Amino acid sequence: QVQLVESGGGLVQAGGSLRLSCAASGRTFSSYAIGWFRQAPGKEREFVAAISWSGGSKYYRDSVKGRFTISRDNAKNTVYLQMNGLKPEDTAVYYCAARSRMTGSWNLGNEYDYWGQGTQVTVSS
Repeated sequence: QVQLVESGGGLVQAGGSLRLSCAASGRTFSSYAIGWFRQAPGKEREFVAAISWSGGSKYYRDSVKGRFTISRDNAKNTVYLQMNGLKPEDTAVYYCAARSRMTGSWNLGNEYDYWGQGTQVTVSS
């Protein structure tokens, strides 16, 4: 089993940056792919980014390409989401999730096995 804890959220002005961290427990962390999702008030949860177990494959939703970067440090059992050029529409609770399957759709939340509790990101205009 994997337990995930997000951190790094906060309040930032438009154009600013934040780095989210997803710290995982469990000795098999390196065998899981990790995804970031977000959910704004009154909206459905949406995929943000994902990274394969090795870090060799990365996936992003179109609206964050060029602004967000996902990375992982398996020695530290941590995945990061560097968010630059933040916009008010990026405001949401951000969740990280772990999946053991290496095939399928990276952007589907129901294909992930474990979830963190979320961290709030608020971007002011």
